[in-house]
Amino acid sequence: MTSKELLYVEDALGHEQYYQTQCRELSSQLQDGELKGFAQDMERRHKEIFQNIYGLL
Repeated sequence: MTSKELLYVEDALGHEQYYQTQCRELSSQLQDGELKGFAQDMERRHKEIFQNIYGLL
């Protein structure tokens, strides 16, 4: 893997961590159970994506 490709991977990992954080913060503020569940599901999905990308390294 070239250094430029590694930078792309690091960038993608950073984005996934950011999305996880945003979804976690949003779900903690939501009162509606359905929306809260959706935000928590999105957090789990971004965590899985992060783990999948990291696992490729």
